[in-house]
Amino acid sequence: MAEHREVPSSDLPAKLAAPARRALAGVGITQLEQLTSMTEAEVLKLHGMGPNAMRTLREALAAHGLSFAG
Repeated sequence: MAEHREVPSSDLPAKLAAPARRALAGVGITQLEQLTSMTEAEVLKLHGMGPNAMRTLREALAAHGLSFAG
């Protein structure tokens, strides 16, 4: 019998591309606030992150009064 696991809700931007979303999920990031513990350089190193994804994340963080670390 398949085990049903609850998928944690995410407040990441809906327009964030799937590869970027998977890259963040791969390191356990599902909430914008979790990004405040990472620098832009660290996030950009993740496979699937590019300039558009970074811009989307910066804008989303700023809209919530948050920013990347450092």
